[in-house]
Amino acid sequence: MNKHSKNERKIGKNILKLVIIALFVLAIIIIFHIASNNYVIDDIKGKTNLIINNTNVTKNLKADVYIQNNVVYISQSDIKNFFDNSIIYDEQYNQLITCAEKKVATLPIGVNKIELNSASINIKSGVIEKDGIYYVPISELGNVYNTQTSYNEGTNIVTVDSLDKAYIVATLKKDISVKFKPTGISKTVAKVKKGDTLIIANRSDYPVPNGWTRVRTEDGILGYAKINTMGENVTIREEIQKSVENNKVSLIWDYFSSESHIPDRSGTQIKGINVISPTFFRLKEAGKGEINVHIGEKGKEYIKWAHEQGYKIWPSFSNESLGDTTASIVKDYKLREKMINQIIDNIVTYNLDGINIDFENMYQADKDNFSRFLIELEPRLNEIGAILSVDVTAPDGAPNWSLCYDRHTISKVSDYIIFMAYDQYGISSTKQGTTAGCNWVENNIQKFLGQEDVQASKLVLGIPFYTRIWWEDSKGNVKSSAVGIKDLKEKIPNDAKKEWDDDLKQYIVQYKKNGIEYKVWLEDEESLKAKLQLISQYNLIGAAYWRKGYETNEVLNLISNEINK
Repeated sequence: MNKHSKNERKIGKNILKLVIIALFVLAIIIIFHIASNNYVIDDIKGKTNLIINNTNVTKNLKADVYIQNNVVYISQSDIKNFFDNSIIYDEQYNQLITCAEKKVATLPIGVNKIELNSASINIKSGVIEKDGIYYVPISELGNVYNTQTSYNEGTNIVTVDSLDKAYIVATLKKDISVKFKPTGISKTVAKVKKGDTLIIANRSDYPVPNGWTRVRTEDGILGYAKINTMGENVTIREEIQKSVENNKVSLIWDYFSSESHIPDRSGTQIKGINVISPTFFRLKEAGKGEINVHIGEKGKEYIKWAHEQGYKIWPSFSNESLGDTTASIVKDYKLREKMINQIIDNIVTYNLDGINIDFENMYQADKDNFSRFLIELEPRLNEIGAILSVDVTAPDGAPNWSLCYDRHTISKVSDYIIFMAYDQYGISSTKQGTTAGCNWVENNIQKFLGQEDVQASKLVLGIPFYTRIWWEDSKGNVKSSAVGIKDLKEKIPNDAKKEWDDDLKQYIVQYKKNGIEYKVWLEDEESLKAKLQLISQYNLIGAAYWRKGYETNEVLNLISNEINK
């Protein structure tokens, strides 16, 4: 063998050694990777761990869980993050106010009681203040948030389970090791004996490979176990699904000024309508939360008629544009509570199906306070199964007419938010114009769905059954009067000039009478049809109409044909 061949063999052996070394290093890296992912646990040591609905949220806490005299406390900020994003501190009455799906609770600072839906309940310990932080006794508020809280001192783990979520357990067939990850080489986090019970903790955000299941031990430790080591699953509690009705809303407001003016509608029907909103409730001026109720015997007959026809009844509650009275109530918890209690009492007393909140001409400064009133009203209505609908104006208008509403918050809180798509040009306008041009209506629907982030499934389009006749007086001042659709034929001469505007989807009518020039942007079947078609175009939940008595039979037939398309 020559020298050249020996060198080649030597080089080959060196290369082989390098390959073996490289493979060895790679194997170590792979093993280390597996160990780091499946064996090394990122434990949160030295503090109480909090598990909410089988998720360890300890890393996301704003403040540590605090335990005193067997009461579990969570900071106000963490309650806001995990249970009630509307919880607030009420400085006027030195209390926290928190809301859940069917409960409103006030928690006076340092007092061992709560007010729950206006009923006083004693608890083991109230809200405490520590290092400038308010701590809420979560273990005492199970009947507020519909939860069950447990603390295991041995593992230093607090578990909070929502009672509307499924609760499934399994009994072990033999002794097993609960693993940190769903693999046999993962670290053991708990040893569990045959006959012990494990809680099934599977979640969509924790995918589990075949043959494994995610579990929680009785002392709160989360991990994974092999399915074949466990007995059959037993469902202790089914998940409670909140029913959501997707039926179209077709609401008509029925206006009357007082109890004596309630109409007798017995023996009649309103075609195309499934909800009726009579003007039963009005805010009492300077009444400190008092409501004027216009029902009486006539109202009872009206309610009986409506239910016999299959209509839902969501009476209108108007603030009568009383800005100062409204402001004094919505900023004061006890006055809000007083007003809410009256709403609930009347709904129950008169067998009503919901409420339509029609608060207008509020101060822009009361925007958040009005939202707060609705936030506290919603759970009380949920408790009795009543609907909350709220009327609002178009976005981007005057401070006390438009900017006084937080439409996004209102839409989240309410079952339905009703866009009163009128008046584009109203009684105070210095310029003649349409009551509700289709292009203006559509543009504002887009704002609701876009900038206001309102769900189409909650947005009801308010449509006018009236228009305005415009003219100028002898001094050149713009004047107008509202006229219902059914009365327009009597007001407009047969020979009036009529021209279609395709942007407005309306006829513009002009005529002269007694030397005065009149102009009308006509609301009729054609203009209403164009607006009704926006409901299906934008997948809105329905329409509402102002008001009963202004319509024709042809209009009601149109609604009946269009609303469910």
